[in-house]
Amino acid sequence: MKNVVVVGSQWGDEGKGKIVDWLSSEADIVVRFQGGHNAGHTLVIDKKVFKLRLLPSGIVREGKISILGNGVVIDPWALLAEIEEIRKKGIDVNPNNFMISESASLILPFHQEMDEIRENAAGKGKIGTTKRGIGPCYEDKVGRRSIRVMDLRSKTNLEKRLETVLAHHNAIRKGLKKKIYKKAEIKKKLLKIAPKILKFAHPVWLKLDQFKKERKKILFEGAQGILLDVDHGTYPYVTSSNTVPATAATGSGLGPDKIGYILGITKAYTTRVGSGPFPTELKDKTGKTLGERGNEFGTVTARKRRCGWFDAVLVRQTIKISGINAIALTKLDVLDELDEIKMCVEYELNGKKINYLPATTEDQFNLKPIYKSFPGWKTKTQGIRNLKDLPENAKKYIYALEDFIEAKVSSISTSPEREDTILIEDPFKA
Repeated sequence: MKNVVVVGSQWGDEGKGKIVDWLSSEADIVVRFQGGHNAGHTLVIDKKVFKLRLLPSGIVREGKISILGNGVVIDPWALLAEIEEIRKKGIDVNPNNFMISESASLILPFHQEMDEIRENAAGKGKIGTTKRGIGPCYEDKVGRRSIRVMDLRSKTNLEKRLETVLAHHNAIRKGLKKKIYKKAEIKKKLLKIAPKILKFAHPVWLKLDQFKKERKKILFEGAQGILLDVDHGTYPYVTSSNTVPATAATGSGLGPDKIGYILGITKAYTTRVGSGPFPTELKDKTGKTLGERGNEFGTVTARKRRCGWFDAVLVRQTIKISGINAIALTKLDVLDELDEIKMCVEYELNGKKINYLPATTEDQFNLKPIYKSFPGWKTKTQGIRNLKDLPENAKKYIYALEDFIEAKVSSISTSPEREDTILIEDPFKA
């Protein structure tokens, strides 16, 4: 039995929600270890659609414990709203099936406002942030001035922590001629919701140690994708946290030696939301077709996703950076109608061929993809659940993909439905 980490191997939106839900049928515990409510994931269960933002995917499955680790930044009002939202759909969220790390940092109103101010002022240099305060909250965390869940337990401590964080933010706001936040107002708002948040609060590292001793199966759910990692992604067009699977240890409190299998969720083509380099982006009819057939709109923002051919260079790089054991290939069925399918296997930069993503932003924008072409299969793969039933050209595409990324495919998704999955290797038993 192995614990499993699920991460996106591209720019996010790879279909992690479905895969995590599918794996959670075997898992006992599902843990989010980074990000915030900027990371949406859609689940389709018994034709009922759940659009989750902060809650782990395991919350919709009976008998599972869902956890937000210390690496997650939490907007407490957004969390409570999301809990209420899924309760209306028949999902009970209670202290027995949901836990929050007492060390997790809280997103406050001035974080969201600062996110908006910066993005709106950036002009053509916009990052593409969701404007939900994620980045400013992480800044405060690193700057050692954030308000954490545990601070809600003490009025005195909360007041001291608010003095520290507001001294920083109000100085900036004064310079920008923005409203100054009053400590008493925010304190009042936080104390009002404190009991609703604190009933879920635990020393999560201690709980995970207990679950480990009880030999529980733990599934770690990553948000966004590795190419949005603040260290290893297309910087500065990245998120504000580390999205690589190693963060599962630091963002939860369970040691890295207890992470057994790393599964990279990988879309059969490539998409990206927001600004930033995208070497294989298609702005033609084919790109439009991929977007329409794949229903490529952001779960959180509803923004239209940019679409392009599969970039094997990028995925191979994220696999090496992350130690991914295998990939779960999603949305294969979106390619069903195409006459020809292309895969990027190299780049050209300033007249020279390279086989990796350069670190310089200017170089990333100037990359020209070098493609290998494959004949389409021109037949329906949607709903296929056995590898042998796939069209031969689809199999050839998958085998070539494995060769280029230097990793095996452990499962293939052929529709948004959980059951429409071809299982080649069970991560928990591999």
